[in-house]
Amino acid sequence: MAGALGRRAGAGYADVRHVLAGDHVRPGAAASAGRRADRQPRAGGPGQRRAPLARDGLSLPALPRQRRARRAGVTPAPGAGLYSDVIRERWRRPRFRGDLAGANKVAEDVNPLCGDRVRVMVRVADGTVAAARFTGDSCAICTASADVVAELLEGRPVHEAASLDTEDVLGVLQADIRPTRMRCVTLPITVMRQALTT
Repeated sequence: MAGALGRRAGAGYADVRHVLAGDHVRPGAAASAGRRADRQPRAGGPGQRRAPLARDGLSLPALPRQRRARRAGVTPAPGAGLYSDVIRERWRRPRFRGDLAGANKVAEDVNPLCGDRVRVMVRVADGTVAAARFTGDSCAICTASADVVAELLEGRPVHEAASLDTEDVLGVLQADIRPTRMRCVTLPITVMRQALTT
């Protein structure tokens, strides 16, 4: 009985593992003609189907927002989304990025959770923000937020500039920011307040 249940001499066996999306799988050596014939689907048998996303190791948030909305029977509002046109434009072509000569108010901070780093430089003259710039290494949302913050600062009295808040910035960004990404928006605001109050 043990011999009947054991492996046949010379039989080929394959190691099977679950492959996740993004795995770099290299093909093995070509199989012999006999083994390739054994692997052909039988006549009338079910064909191969693409595994669903869940089996590929992709979670629901990995799906595009519109596809998730369609599955839930919800139609997204026009222009809504994590990366609005304003964020894309401010990230690709920021208007206020760069060093500021003569800056007399400077602060820098980092988000330890994602590594975003922002430095805000302000030049104050006669109690008014004459110019503002930012530098740093940050994601698209954080970069766009910093660019908006610098723009909103210029020309305002210092006490008014320091009172700018998240709603002011979100109103310009016109984006549906998730709570988990809100820190990307607020980091430049926090740094700006540090610069103006020190």
